[in-house]
Amino acid sequence: MKVLFIGGTGVISNGCSDLAIKRGMDLTILNRSASKKHSIPAGASLLIGDVHGDPARLAELLHGQHFDVVVDWIAFTPDDIERDIRLLSGKTDQFVFISSASAYQKPPAHYITTEETPLENPFWQYSRDKIACEQRLMDEYRQNGFPVTIIRPSLTYGLSQIPLIMGSWQFPYTVVDRIKRGEKVIVPGDGSSLWVLTWNGDFAKGLLGLFGQKDAIGEAFHITSDEVLTWDQIYKELGRAIGVEPKIIHIPSDLIAMYSERAVGSLIGDKSNSAVFDNSKIKRFVPEFVCEVPWADGVRRALAWHEADPARQEIDVEANLLWDRIIAAYERAFPV
Repeated sequence: MKVLFIGGTGVISNGCSDLAIKRGMDLTILNRSASKKHSIPAGASLLIGDVHGDPARLAELLHGQHFDVVVDWIAFTPDDIERDIRLLSGKTDQFVFISSASAYQKPPAHYITTEETPLENPFWQYSRDKIACEQRLMDEYRQNGFPVTIIRPSLTYGLSQIPLIMGSWQFPYTVVDRIKRGEKVIVPGDGSSLWVLTWNGDFAKGLLGLFGQKDAIGEAFHITSDEVLTWDQIYKELGRAIGVEPKIIHIPSDLIAMYSERAVGSLIGDKSNSAVFDNSKIKRFVPEFVCEVPWADGVRRALAWHEADPARQEIDVEANLLWDRIIAAYERAFPV
């Protein structure tokens, strides 16, 4: 099977690239450059090109090519989708768009999410852009037969990421460092909202299982773990992996959002809500899909990866300062 990944070196896509090679797929990765954090897996081909900035170069790279499957990991706006439709119409039998589970209705009418849950997020532009991308692709599918399959990941992680409700995505070791130093760590709300964390290698089994499935054309899927944890449980398991009990402080999301504009989308428009996913659809299409890496295992793998090299333990100074400001404001309002 001939597969093209546009992107392919991020946290989620890296696990999928590795599995594609293990399964013997002819994988090409189109990227601006070789990634510093995630290398191109041995056996994959690399095309150097900027998908967001050089359409002529892309057209040249893809001239005469045809792929069984193309996955765009880095399409975020309808303009990105228009580019993909122009470049890839007639060049692939299946186009996979990586959307986001944050596109689902927020706040949710029901805590269990299915693929039929409405797409509506008034809090986060990122999510609204993903919704618009989905709508444009489905219009193209219905009108012109563009062979799209839509995937909605939730919070998916791997060795290089320790996913937390109040963490630093660029510098994941920051919260680990705070816990080790005995500093307080913020968990929004009362810590009891439910969430799902998915190991990238588990996600990959679901995604790759859809490759080449004609019945998956015109369909949307989320692919997540079935393990459901509260945010307090997630942080406490991280603490057990570190060997230090985290000093959790519960702070309302609304207060956090007053200090961090980003929190309006990522918290109020996503992670402050309980998120539990019914994975019946992906299991029906890919019966072998099963998530084998629980958080207790995955967090230890990620922690070990970070601690194997001091260069992976960079600290987000600005995030630390912001969290300290928020904690100080909360404690002024609610002195112990």
